Amino acid sequence: MKTAQDIKPHNVVLIDGSPWLVQKADYTKSGRNSAIMKMKLKNLLTGSSTETVYKFDDKVEMVSLDKIDTTFSYKADDLYVFVDEEYNQYELSAGDLETVLPFIVDGMTDICSAVFFEGKVISVDLPITIVRQIDYTEDAARGDTSGKVMKIAKLANGTEIKVPDFCNTGDWIEIDSRTTEYKCRTKAPA
Repeated sequence: MKTAQDIKPHNVVLIDGSPWLVQKADYTKSGRNSAIMKMKLKNLLTGSSTETVYKFDDKVEMVSLDKIDTTFSYKADDLYVFVDEEYNQYELSAGDLETVLPFIVDGMTDICSAVFFEGKVISVDLPITIVRQIDYTEDAARGDTSGKVMKIAKLANGTEIKVPDFCNTGDWIEIDSRTTEYKCRTKAPA
């Protein structure tokens, strides 16, 4: 058990028997009132989100989730299948993969972490930095060389992200999988 003031984003807490991912945690102290923690939570089993407020000294039960390294194998209907190094298969629906789904593509070699709660796989985490190829983007506008101009680029699965104006169709780029933001251009993965 930890106090609410010790909870940080990306911690997992147990509320009413369900694991909740802390997406945002803000400590607030006003002059007359006691200190509080405002939290934005996401239920890892149902995918629902909520916001809640705790007193800073309320006790909250922490959960440590088991993780196993896996790779994406294939998609069958609405199920995405991941395989570990012992060839055990883990099936997840599109709803379970809501946050990482835009970056799952056939043939990807990224090592993902399958997340388990009470022996059941509930989600998959991508590496923080992933490499993808730009499938299509408009040509750069001539004359604007400030370096801060962004444009939309499409990846092979249709996901759109903003990239600098100097990126072209066919370029390989690094993306932060947590924020879905462009990081830099890179070489094709080996």
